[in-house]
Amino acid sequence: MCSARAERRLQARLRPGQGPWEAFEGTGVADQEQAELRLQLARLRQEHTDFDLAINAMEAMGCDRLAVQRMKKKKLVIKDRLQDIEDQIIPDLTA
Repeated sequence: MCSARAERRLQARLRPGQGPWEAFEGTGVADQEQAELRLQLARLRQEHTDFDLAINAMEAMGCDRLAVQRMKKKKLVIKDRLQDIEDQIIPDLTA
């Protein structure tokens, strides 16, 4: 149980509809989510690079154009996912 003074300080930090655990930004779940997003971002960047190398190798070997196009489409999907995660990590300041 916390003191009345501590409870008043906590209530002053809360926004409408916000739980007491959300009043302290930069701790707990938010940091864990941020770390998970950054890890996912690193994995997707590596996957994007791998697709790029594979596409270049396929083009150099003269592979089927349809197969190359499919790989490029998958690479583009990864790039879109990268952008979505980057937007979650670094929100648009004009919004």
